[in-house]
Amino acid sequence: MTTAILSPVSLPADWRDFVALTKPRVMTLVVFTGLCGLLAAPGHIHPVLAFTAILCIALGAGAAAALNQWWEADLDAKMKRTASRPLPAGRMDRQAALHFGVGLSFFSVILMGMATNWLAAGVLAVSILFYVFVYTIWLKPRTAQNIVIGGAAGAFPPVIGWAAVTGDVSALPVALFMLIFFWTPPHFWALALFVKTDYAAAGIPMLPVVSGEVATRRHIWAYTAIMAVAALAPVLLRLTGLIYGVTALVGTLIFAALAFQVYRRRESDPARMAPEKRLFKFTILYLFLLFGAVVVDRWLLA
Repeated sequence: MTTAILSPVSLPADWRDFVALTKPRVMTLVVFTGLCGLLAAPGHIHPVLAFTAILCIALGAGAAAALNQWWEADLDAKMKRTASRPLPAGRMDRQAALHFGVGLSFFSVILMGMATNWLAAGVLAVSILFYVFVYTIWLKPRTAQNIVIGGAAGAFPPVIGWAAVTGDVSALPVALFMLIFFWTPPHFWALALFVKTDYAAAGIPMLPVVSGEVATRRHIWAYTAIMAVAALAPVLLRLTGLIYGVTALVGTLIFAALAFQVYRRRESDPARMAPEKRLFKFTILYLFLLFGAVVVDRWLLA
């Protein structure tokens, strides 16, 4: 399968392949958390500039995803769930993906700076560089703890959205950053449990491959406990109100119940990992609910 990315391709690539490079499904959560950071921020921003800021967050996330796929094209060719992507499938030249990712990165950062402020643009630039160089190139192929540190890359959007409005970073966006940071390990390790063979085939040292499934389940439960503290921190610090507090409490209890079920199991057949898949799906809904509650709370408190 690795020869696919070396096969001749018809250029120019289809526009849909460029869209696929940006990982639009993953981008949905990134854009939503960035939007919530923007809406929760005090002050006012013109609707056109607000739209531009969210567009820049989306473009920056898409740029990072494109560069990730450019770098990992050989690895993607070895995994079933990624083999059909534009580069491993041979539908696009790697150089085109590189130019697309770099160009989109510069455009998103410069546009953010011109439309809002250079603090927001700087944080956006850091998020792209962190995802590409720290997570993709350095951590991911070297350590089973890759997603723990690398999770910071996906935690920047609410900080960027907040900074786009206020021009600064205060306690609430930092708390939201920490929530996503500690949410990321149980989210990705739940996925890694039922796609372990893919990671093993590509030689990526994800936790289930390196330390085994029992250790991974234990880590999921441990990080869920840490995440619970981060989830409740905004209301305990009086940065949010009752709506967020109730949503965070109920959502975290459900999250913990699902994580505990995964922790107790010893199933190794991916086809029989319904609880693991259920946890993975709920982690996504969980973040949507909590960030939505932040916005509702802030608007009611305003």
